[in-house]
Amino acid sequence: MMRRLRRGLGVAALGALAASPAGATTLVRAGLDAMTASSGTIVHGEVLGARSYWNADHTFILTDVRIAPREVLKGSAGSELTLTLLGGSVGDRTVMVVGGAELRPGQAYVVFVGEDDLPGRVGVQTVPGHAQGVFEVQKGADGGWRAVSQANDHSMVPDALGRTEVPGGREGLALPALLDTIRQAVAREAVTPGGTR
Repeated sequence: MMRRLRRGLGVAALGALAASPAGATTLVRAGLDAMTASSGTIVHGEVLGARSYWNADHTFILTDVRIAPREVLKGSAGSELTLTLLGGSVGDRTVMVVGGAELRPGQAYVVFVGEDDLPGRVGVQTVPGHAQGVFEVQKGADGGWRAVSQANDHSMVPDALGRTEVPGGREGLALPALLDTIRQAVAREAVTPGGTR
């Protein structure tokens, strides 16, 4: 029994060594108005493909994700938008970021995009809100399309009003309702630049 336990612990330790370190991310709960205001671009689109690679210093793995927008809700994106995310896999090395956005090829999302600096890359288009800035589009129980926040499985620091639940909660929001809410927030922003609620 002890030999089996030691072998199991050894395998677990080997697995931990094979994976690169995970980075923790603190997510402060943000509402749709705040996320809209802090994003330069917001798109509803489908992921075409992804490519992971080492940064120039070979200190961190990044992933470029190509998205074909179905609708550009804010900003401009052309026929294809490339985002750079923290983490990914190259060969037998994987870097995972706890709370990081995950975008899979063939899947549709609503994504809040901004410009930021990442390890070894300056001024790239990314998802500054990490998992909170990504809503996965999926079929609901009623057969309609819903948008569910990827931040549902992560602990949230309360916002100024003490709220911790992400917009839509576990059930998500009806996709048309989410898109309309974002459009309205963008329209309010155009009338009162810089105003957030």
